[in-house]
Amino acid sequence: MVLALDTSAAISVAVVAGGELLAEEHRYAPREHAELLTPMIRAAMQGADVAMEDLGLVVAGCGPGPFTGLRAGLVTARVIAHVQGIPVHGVVSLDALAWAAAPLDTPLVVATDARRREVYWARYEPGQVAPRRVAGPAVDRPDDVDVAGARVIGRGVQLYPHLAGEPGIGAGAPAGSRLLDPHAADLAFVALAERRSAAADWPRDPQPLYLRHPDATPPGPAKPVLTGRT
Repeated sequence: MVLALDTSAAISVAVVAGGELLAEEHRYAPREHAELLTPMIRAAMQGADVAMEDLGLVVAGCGPGPFTGLRAGLVTARVIAHVQGIPVHGVVSLDALAWAAAPLDTPLVVATDARRREVYWARYEPGQVAPRRVAGPAVDRPDDVDVAGARVIGRGVQLYPHLAGEPGIGAGAPAGSRLLDPHAADLAFVALAERRSAAADWPRDPQPLYLRHPDATPPGPAKPVLTGRT
């Protein structure tokens, strides 16, 4: 039984078992991640009719994403995994959007909102099991993202329509689509595929991909005051 959380963009929670989605809660509510995440986890668990003790894995979206929202999901995932004594598996959140767009017949660029008139992005090529990331994740201005020959999906295209790429290749997605923001169910499917295909011992403490410093920083050390004494 897998509980997956992603707060890199929208707030998304899913419960997956045996490769099937049992329940999912998904809401786009910028700056409300900390307030809404716990009630959405409770709703998803109730919808799947499972208890925390039934879980065997927690999957957490590692971003990229804004500091506050991303931190809420990662901290919550770590706490649940620690309390239940189960592993936590980190996934690049953009990979979930690429998974939702599979199978690919052209290169794919995923672009999500990074605020400050920038986008988080990654580029993918068709793969045997899942899309293969070949560039990124990174944060750049929309005009600096190479979308040549690629289909482009994600909220970044909704915000910056010129990102849509070459005519005939495809574009973004309508509101409510799984191709707009990362969905926790797709995050879980990526994690399960990664764990099946690799023998590596995945880290129990996934690290966030902020890609830039937070807006708020702690003050530096106090400067000495000159007293005039010698």
